[in-house]
Amino acid sequence: MTTADARKLYQHVANAISASIESGTYKSGQRLPSERDLAEKFNVSRPTVREAMIALEIRGLVEARHGSGIYVTGAAPEGAAPDLDIGAFELTEARRLFEGEAAALAATTITDEELDELDRIIQEMALENRENVMGEHADRRFHVALARSTRNSAIVMVVEALWDVRHKSPLCRNMLERSRQFGVRPAIDEHRDVVEALRSRDPRRARAAMQNHLGTVIENLLKATELEAVQRAQSEIAAKRNEIARRTAL
Repeated sequence: MTTADARKLYQHVANAISASIESGTYKSGQRLPSERDLAEKFNVSRPTVREAMIALEIRGLVEARHGSGIYVTGAAPEGAAPDLDIGAFELTEARRLFEGEAAALAATTITDEELDELDRIIQEMALENRENVMGEHADRRFHVALARSTRNSAIVMVVEALWDVRHKSPLCRNMLERSRQFGVRPAIDEHRDVVEALRSRDPRRARAAMQNHLGTVIENLLKATELEAVQRAQSEIAAKRNEIARRTAL
């Protein structure tokens, strides 16, 4: 595996499965191995496998069916899978590591005025949630404002770059849009916990609060993608019931 592949593990998994579909190892209509089995086979995490499945679904190669797993829908096009860039799990994991340390540093440098600004942004975030505003503008402003309070311009640049990936990466954007469809919104209480930790000027508490917040984001992404598969299965079952009712009424 190349260095580039190592940076994008989901693509390594997606490319391997795509090649297996193209070679006929996995045939149209065949159920793929479970997430757990694929994770063990490729020595990656289950979120990485989930990202790979969504990437393959975007390409039209697989689909969730009847809640029983992922099934092959057709043959792969010629060539390697297109680079869909970074997935939401991978990105949020990086944010959790980096922004946790940024929060710890901010706890030693943030001013009362900056804490008040974070409080105002949280109020805007709550308003966006109520009005179902797309784009999570206040959420971004919160994290960038926190980064600025570290007095380190490099940290600000990295946090801004990580947020930019959320919208520039097709895979990440697709996954976040799916999660929003299932009601996932910026968590107001978790952001308030971060502010209270910063207000205590305790670096360890601030680090833990930020890591907890972004860890919950990862959990919500997992739940949203699982719920999508369940909803598809329920829709298919409902359609089948309607078809049976129609036929028995003849």
